[in-house]
Amino acid sequence: MRLVVHVAGLLAATTLLSGCMMTRDTAEPATLPAATASLPQPPVAARVDHEITQLGRTRNDPYNWLKDENWQEVMRDPSLLKPEIRSYLEAGNAYTRARLEDTTGALRDELFKEMRGRIKEDDSSVASIHGGWAYYTRFREGGEYAVYARKPAADAFTGAGEETILLDGDAMGRDQDYFAFGDIEASPDHRFLAYGTDKKGSEFYEIRVKNIETGADTGVLIENAYGDFEWSATGKAIFWVLRDVNNRPAAVYQRDLATGKDTLVYEEKDPGFFVGLETSESEEVIFISAGGHTTSEVHWFPADELNPVLRTVAPRQTDIQYSVTHWDGAFYIATNADGAVDFKLVRAPLSSASRAHWQDVIPHRPGTLLLGTHAQKDYLTLMEREGGLPRIVIHKKGLTDSHAISFDEAAFDLGLAGGYEYDVPVLRFDYASPTTPDQVIDYNLVTRERVLRKTREVPSGHNPADYVAERIMAPSWDGAEVPVTLLRHKDTPVDGTAPVLLYGYGAYGITIPADFRTGRLSLVDRGFIYAIVNPRGEMAKGYQWYLDGKLDKKTNTFRDYIAAGQHLVDKGYTARGKLIGQGGSAGGLLMGAAANMDPTLFGGIIAAVPFVDVLNTMSDESLPLTPPEWPEWGNPLTDEKAYDTILAYSPYDQVTKLDYPPMLITGGVTDPRVTYWEPAKWAARLGHEAPGAGPYFLRINLDAGHFGASGRFEGLKETAIEYAFALAAAGKIDSVDLSTPE
Repeated sequence: MRLVVHVAGLLAATTLLSGCMMTRDTAEPATLPAATASLPQPPVAARVDHEITQLGRTRNDPYNWLKDENWQEVMRDPSLLKPEIRSYLEAGNAYTRARLEDTTGALRDELFKEMRGRIKEDDSSVASIHGGWAYYTRFREGGEYAVYARKPAADAFTGAGEETILLDGDAMGRDQDYFAFGDIEASPDHRFLAYGTDKKGSEFYEIRVKNIETGADTGVLIENAYGDFEWSATGKAIFWVLRDVNNRPAAVYQRDLATGKDTLVYEEKDPGFFVGLETSESEEVIFISAGGHTTSEVHWFPADELNPVLRTVAPRQTDIQYSVTHWDGAFYIATNADGAVDFKLVRAPLSSASRAHWQDVIPHRPGTLLLGTHAQKDYLTLMEREGGLPRIVIHKKGLTDSHAISFDEAAFDLGLAGGYEYDVPVLRFDYASPTTPDQVIDYNLVTRERVLRKTREVPSGHNPADYVAERIMAPSWDGAEVPVTLLRHKDTPVDGTAPVLLYGYGAYGITIPADFRTGRLSLVDRGFIYAIVNPRGEMAKGYQWYLDGKLDKKTNTFRDYIAAGQHLVDKGYTARGKLIGQGGSAGGLLMGAAANMDPTLFGGIIAAVPFVDVLNTMSDESLPLTPPEWPEWGNPLTDEKAYDTILAYSPYDQVTKLDYPPMLITGGVTDPRVTYWEPAKWAARLGHEAPGAGPYFLRINLDAGHFGASGRFEGLKETAIEYAFALAAAGKIDSVDLSTPE
């Protein structure tokens, strides 16, 4: 029973080219110039010529020295970071602390208290029932980390029953600079619990097993693991995914729990393919997936088979994607084969599941994107997106009877959640909207009755009627209509005076949902309009919407985002210079590109773990995400067109003397997705090329990775810094002036 699903984050790549010559072996340590006019000054990074020749093209990367060549070791132990690099990062943090954090201290405290006040500190999840037990998570008052527990299934919703604490996150995370759980799964007989932990933020997990009955650790230790693992149905082994030296999930092993022996089950030879592992909802089959962004291959074996012999569903074929569900004695496969751009559903027998045996059961419907499937004994649920919004469609066995679950709001988010065993005809799903807190709903598949199990409590109070949510379409440069979701307080005027936080992502087909986030209310209650843009590169309007925002069409993403901002100006929601751009990871790339294309549109930019050094990152085959992401961005090592396209928009390479707005740029030393040197190099070049603009606040977490500080309250402190910056950049703090001194 999986208690928590490991989420590998959204995003981009990391950095740099091998075989390049440096003109100097080491760089000078960064220094802080003397303060002028009583204001602190940003650090000035040394410039060291570093010429890179590629495909007959030569570029100079003077801040290459900020990349520690021993980055793999640094991921595991941040203390190994070179002193001269650490010196520059610490100097940047010191400047940001003195100029931004210290000057907004009272506001940040206020924001933190507000956001914390909207969190039910002793919150708990709705229990998931499996094998006679109700599994759930809860928090303590003041606790940073979750407690994982169970009680008898009969007491799942009664409030009674004796609790067994399985894992105490607060105790385990105490005195750790960083702490996060990966997968947590009970054994098939529910006597043992396997769990993963990451104590560096580098996403190298350790997997351990404890005896639930005694509370004792069994001594099992699996190191260098990815977050995903699965129990054998026999309970005698754990199948787990190895992260290689380049931090890539590259192989599946079987750990024999009796002998401690690891046996290789599957090894992926293509560095562009990542490996995943999943047990079917029926619990009869274990799937091993290997794939990149555009190509899939799935292998399987019976869940009770030890030292398994792999069967292949369908051999990989370039640009053919598929995912597999085991249901009703067959495989049901969602795929884009045969030109099904928005995917179709096919059926194949277990005995011969290759493409030659695929039979269409739900044909391709252009404009209706098939997002995924969920199997229960007599029902197959499809998650789809149509008209830019998600929907849930239920199919009864035989696929002759189907119905959709309806919702009334103009913009909302849906998610499927497992809450019951396979043969129980109840579907659990999550619902939220920009104004409606998250709800957990149990849907009876037979009677179609909905049972509201939980609505997210906002202890400090929340009245949805105080807020207005809108969904509009912004015309882009070529007439394409870009979805934008807006949230504002009912008292905020639409007369051009309000600042707008313009959030964007725009890559990998990941669509930012119209969901509910309590933190946003701290801005909205202070007169901001919060806007979520779904540009091309996401899948808000189908798979073609994604295809039209990648590779040589990547600039559509940036132009869509800018067009959305300008549309809000034209419609009187805000004015030029009053938009605060925000994006993280690939969304940070969007921030950098937008700043280069139209800097005066923005009053400030928040770029979290920004993927901004695109050309160098996509040219470094050793980095974790680079080979798998060539189908997303192009391969500048072999493709001249890809090189020139990336160079033309890469934010780091295109920095020049422009009137950039103030920027808050963040990163983490142990981040395997966007390495710390990307934001560090970008901030350095901004300061050199456009010193009279900005200012540029570099904030690098020296003890965390891609997802920032661990713990639910420490993370809020980072959000408070971002929102204080946004308020200051929008001129909402009279005592703070972010203009750069002469």
